[in-house]
Amino acid sequence: MQDALVIIDMQMEMQARIDAGRPHVNPGAPDAVAALAASFRTAGHPVIHVRHAAGDPTSPLHPDAPGYPPMPCAQAIEGEAVFVKRQSSAFAATTLEQHLRERALTHLHVVGAVAGFCVASTVRAAADLGFRVSVVRDAVIGFDLPSAGLEARTIFDVTMALLEADFAEVVDSGTVIARL
Repeated sequence: MQDALVIIDMQMEMQARIDAGRPHVNPGAPDAVAALAASFRTAGHPVIHVRHAAGDPTSPLHPDAPGYPPMPCAQAIEGEAVFVKRQSSAFAATTLEQHLRERALTHLHVVGAVAGFCVASTVRAAADLGFRVSVVRDAVIGFDLPSAGLEARTIFDVTMALLEADFAEVVDSGTVIARL
């Protein structure tokens, strides 16, 4: 079994939301992502980057917007795969699945943003495709959903519970690093 770290949507828009005071969980997630990336690289395991590119030119995640570039913790180094998606799942309309299968990468350690959206849809798709998935809880950012009156912690906890119930192992970064 070959392990890979999959970093989802850790883009400057997430940092902008945090800097603006938007309620969220895991303020240490960027540090955890950076530590995991360094550990995977040192162990010789691939680090895969997924970025969201919105088609709407007014979106903060449009490729020309300041929110599009990766956060410092999610900078790809030479030779690392970068996939650009326009949907929630990193598998929808990308060649991510083909990339993983060609390299016999069977165990995905998923981190990034946002827990209830792109992280959850990517994890579910990966499990449906037969990959073993670990969600690294402390390396995932979750935000509130004010339009629904839901707090960040509630959304995050429910999302992690649902993923763990049927789609993935949910672990902390220290456990993953120790296993490498």
